[in-house]
Amino acid sequence: MTRNPVGKLLLFGATGDLSQRMLLPSLFNLHSDGLLPDGLTITGTARSDHDDASFREFAAKALDTFLPDDRKDADTIKSFLERLQYQSLDASSMDGFPALAEKVGDVSNGLAIYLSTAPSLFESTIKGLESVGLAGETVRIGLEKPLGYDLASSKEINDAVAFGFPEERTFRIDHYLGKETVQNILALRFGNFFFEPIWNAHGIDNVQITIAETVGLEDRAGYYEGAGALRDMVQNHILQLLALIAMEPPARYDGTAIRDEKAKVFRSLRLMTPEEVPNNTVTGQYSDGAVGGKIVGSYADELGKPSKTETFVAIKAHVDNWRWQGVPFYLRTGKRMAARRSEIAIQFKPVPHSMFAGRGGLLQPNTLVIRLQPEEYIQLLVMAKEPGLDRDGIRLREVPLNLSLDAEFAGTRRRIAYERLLLDLIEGDQTLFVRRDEVEAQWTWIDAIRAGWDANDVKPKHYPSGSWGPSSAIALTERDGVHWQDD
Repeated sequence: MTRNPVGKLLLFGATGDLSQRMLLPSLFNLHSDGLLPDGLTITGTARSDHDDASFREFAAKALDTFLPDDRKDADTIKSFLERLQYQSLDASSMDGFPALAEKVGDVSNGLAIYLSTAPSLFESTIKGLESVGLAGETVRIGLEKPLGYDLASSKEINDAVAFGFPEERTFRIDHYLGKETVQNILALRFGNFFFEPIWNAHGIDNVQITIAETVGLEDRAGYYEGAGALRDMVQNHILQLLALIAMEPPARYDGTAIRDEKAKVFRSLRLMTPEEVPNNTVTGQYSDGAVGGKIVGSYADELGKPSKTETFVAIKAHVDNWRWQGVPFYLRTGKRMAARRSEIAIQFKPVPHSMFAGRGGLLQPNTLVIRLQPEEYIQLLVMAKEPGLDRDGIRLREVPLNLSLDAEFAGTRRRIAYERLLLDLIEGDQTLFVRRDEVEAQWTWIDAIRAGWDANDVKPKHYPSGSWGPSSAIALTERDGVHWQDD
């Protein structure tokens, strides 16, 4: 695509945790590699009281804390910090926006805004930006989640954003789309022919998507209690992964073609009726247990009060179109799980007839495993003959064919997902960002599940920290003769 880099970047929430851990290190890495436009200035803004000098000190501490040692070159850090400036702002009031606009300066060469604030501040922030000329044709905006808590609130936020920024200048961020392995799903599917003839209901028995975390609330209690696992993880990350697996081949690699195909998948997700929800979903909340050999408390203990918020959810979903009719998609995410893992497991159908029946070894269906984290690899499980003279019959065993992206590209630095997304925002490439119709189709499906929970008074079942969730999550798949890919 034709890239149109801007001359300035404005970071809202510049003193927050995300900025320290991800945004500032990502921008530094882009600067270090010569990928930021010459002369690009980065203006930070937040409620915190800083001037340019103290913000640069703040950024230097963040880089010292979160950069790996081999990236800490003093001269490069010094030249990066010279790009930074700061203007404090209370985004709930219009009073501070003129000073912000004066600090940012002339935006005729383009401005990219990264908005990482509470959704309740979106409307006032957009109006403030618009009132001082920071929402014109040369300005684009990136939006960090959460973008609402249901369809209605999402539409309100999108309408507020559209007041100052049309869709072609709006970049909705899902950081999973910046991960190399997630982008490799597109390469695997559409850069190799041999999977395509069986990438459908004729060749695939089921698809499993798991995002498991070992952490608990950490410092997100206020947000998480109002969100829960369904809104926090399924509505965005997991459904985006589902779309990349299920989408039709786009005509070209660009923001319009790829997002058109993802949107078709979301519109094809089968909406559950309230009667269907209890049989197709499982909710859980972690209780006391042990994770990584350490005793940990329950969600209620960490929160400091009883709660009905789910920290685990498992769903049996269907995509009602020609390619996927009848193929279940099992989705699962949770906190305080047995292991940290993000992966997609695609189980193909078994061979129609086994010539090896009764002769040493049960044939297992082939499974393609795409591991996103903590390791990054693609693994195909196939049946192979065990070595031997076979006097008592041929013995077969499942063995993996491995493509380790960590090993194969060992000489290449693994980039933070936000490096790719920030660079694409600066250069104007919307391919890896989420379009409004995608978000609203995702919320439509999620809202139907929550309505079913409310109608049936579904309460989360407790599961021990360090486990794979409630036992009913196992039953969700096993009644279909399927096992979760937990090995």
